Amino acid sequence: MQRRRFLVSTGAATVALAGCLGGNGDGGTTNDGYPPESDDTPEPMAVDTDAFERIDVEGTAVPLAPIEVTYNWYRRREARFADARGEGQYERAHIEGAAWSPAPEGRTNDPVESWPREDRIVCYCGCPHHLSSLRAAALIEAGYENVYVIDEGFFEWLEREYPAVGSEIQNSVDSYTIAGRTDPVHAGATVYAAHEPTDQREAAFVDDDGSYEMTLHFGGLTEDSEIRLETPEYELLAPLSELTGGTVTEP
Repeated sequence: MQRRRFLVSTGAATVALAGCLGGNGDGGTTNDGYPPESDDTPEPMAVDTDAFERIDVEGTAVPLAPIEVTYNWYRRREARFADARGEGQYERAHIEGAAWSPAPEGRTNDPVESWPREDRIVCYCGCPHHLSSLRAAALIEAGYENVYVIDEGFFEWLEREYPAVGSEIQNSVDSYTIAGRTDPVHAGATVYAAHEPTDQREAAFVDDDGSYEMTLHFGGLTEDSEIRLETPEYELLAPLSELTGGTVTEP
């Protein structure tokens, strides 16, 4: 897959994480991706998955599932869940039962590799669906037949106080809006941003006019924290304060 980057920041805001609504005794870390067993199973929702909006990820159509649908699947244990973010973000807070399978291609000994190709898989991230759609596209290309992403993303899941676990589930995470511009020839390609020491990552797609925008929901950063940006044309490693001070188009 192609990569790309650019930036502009509109400042920092604080996002409060919802409280943990449960755990499995090990921080919620699993390999099968299934939610924990529940005594309260809702009725199934009448859903036409063929009617879901789809996002094009470099030629692969990825279906965006409404969050209330994925939560119904979750409570009925009718889907496996995969967190497409960095390991640091996963450890801080993730959907209870979800496996860590980072975008775009997973990790060494990725748990998803052992899941049956026909099983329903729901990927998610916090941007709200850039990293997750990249991971989902890779799975679809690998032959998985029933893959979706949560349209509204992980932070909406937290806002609704759906089950989540993690080491800092009750802490707040600062958000930093970054935007930029590149040659429109790169429309549809991916911009990546990462804080490598803590393995926190984000992504965005380049729009038709060459612009892009993403919000970093990263915890534990300072103005001096170095963020790596990747675009199809160049890489840039710079302090957060510089990257949130205006539009960046060249290193």
